[in-house]
Amino acid sequence: MKIYQVGGSIRDELLGCKPSDKDWVVVGSSPEEMIEKGFQPVGKDFPVFLHPDTKEEYALARTERKHGKGYKGFKIYADKNVTLEDDLKRRDLTINSIAKAENGEYIDPFNGLEDLKLKRFRHTSDAFEEDPLRAFRLARFHSYKHLSDFELDNGTQRLLEKIVLNKEIHTLSKERIWMETYKALNSDLPSNFFKKIIEYKIMKPFFENLVKTNIKNYNDPILNWLELSFQNNFDISEKINVPSVYIEYEVILKKLMLIISEPKEMVINLISVNVHRNLDKIEKILTLDFFNKDKKYLNEIIRKVSSADFSFLNSVPKDKINKEKINYLKNILQER
Repeated sequence: MKIYQVGGSIRDELLGCKPSDKDWVVVGSSPEEMIEKGFQPVGKDFPVFLHPDTKEEYALARTERKHGKGYKGFKIYADKNVTLEDDLKRRDLTINSIAKAENGEYIDPFNGLEDLKLKRFRHTSDAFEEDPLRAFRLARFHSYKHLSDFELDNGTQRLLEKIVLNKEIHTLSKERIWMETYKALNSDLPSNFFKKIIEYKIMKPFFENLVKTNIKNYNDPILNWLELSFQNNFDISEKINVPSVYIEYEVILKKLMLIISEPKEMVINLISVNVHRNLDKIEKILTLDFFNKDKKYLNEIIRKVSSADFSFLNSVPKDKINKEKINYLKNILQER
């Protein structure tokens, strides 16, 4: 049984970045032996275990063979006879196919170290084209500052084009696309992810309405998404599994915009936005740069409404509550 550090953590360490987590591969072992040594099994599709102390993931060395469509169309084979090189070969890019032994020695059968020096994204094997999700992973790598200036290898470009032509991207789930999108929204340069989606021609079917990609990084995935969605006329949420909280923010954003664009309907829109219940969300949304011109005006309105006392409505007949609320809001908004 031998243990190696593998994957993106090696890449990031070599580029001088602290990895967020470490991945480990175990060669020459079995599920029974791992459990006997105190590792906790967590993998559903293949043998993955949590270290008893560090809780980091340790996976048995494995191979994959394509047998169907999409990223789920793989048969996994994990056995004591699977070598480290077999395991590294199934990975996407050479810079993610480097391993480090316990003595600190690097094992690099696919010349990933050279590609790191050359700042090049190059596929580990032709099996790259078998997993359509890799197209989005590749786009996401560009959103990390330490990888943003890497160039795409010509051979990898051709395999990427094959992924687009065979339309296997259509087999991906909305959830997996959102997972990659969320990671990009949390990255250093989220705009790069969306730029590469267009450049790599992988918009269909999930980002067909994506046109504008220049968004500021607010260091907040929700704000980054709101700016992107606003720039693209709120037409990019429908075909990916955007979490409900993001949709709630979008709805509030639209209503705040109506307060500005339709002043005659301001009170109705204020009631609709439910300032008291959504105050935290509203304050967060108003930090977006495109509100700068109207920020002072909106903040003043929101302050007046949020500090208003609506308890008197408890004694108002139900059929008159809405009218009384509207009149009350009109009065406090006119106050200087």
